Amino acid sequence: MNKGLLLVFTGDGKGKTTAALGMALRAWGQGMKVLVLQFIKGRWESGELKAAERLGPGFAIRQLGGGFTRDPAGQVLEEHREIAQKALLFARDKLKAGDYDMVILDEILYALKFGLISLEEVLVLVSEKPENLHLVLTGRNAPPEIIRQADLVTEMRSVKHHFASDIPAQMGIEF
Repeated sequence: MNKGLLLVFTGDGKGKTTAALGMALRAWGQGMKVLVLQFIKGRWESGELKAAERLGPGFAIRQLGGGFTRDPAGQVLEEHREIAQKALLFARDKLKAGDYDMVILDEILYALKFGLISLEEVLVLVSEKPENLHLVLTGRNAPPEIIRQADLVTEMRSVKHHFASDIPAQMGIEF
């Protein structure tokens, strides 16, 4: 590998995690070790978790989040802030350990948007990325500071979504 890249999948459209997981699968198929850390998802078993178990060594997904991040009044729960801080420290340790060729910080930009972690903390994490590691960040509203540092930014744009037609989340599509 010549250079580890910083890749960002953002935007209001569906497919950010899916694109990152597709890239992870491609890397794993080339013999690279991949770690996916999910900053919001937690407390439920998604299809990608089941798939990762079947792939075996070299491909791991860890749900580090607390699930939905707001109470009915729309307030960010302090518990989620603490969970996100622990996830950030865990991610930092994994980046420094050098055990993986690609690390995906899934939904880290949501954690940033909801105020669970700070932009400064994410920028420090990005700056500490080992030279040969591919680091992938996903979530809506990527800040300009992160976009400027990225080697690749893809913005998913919503054109039409089945949720607007009151069709609920579908197995194999959303989870």
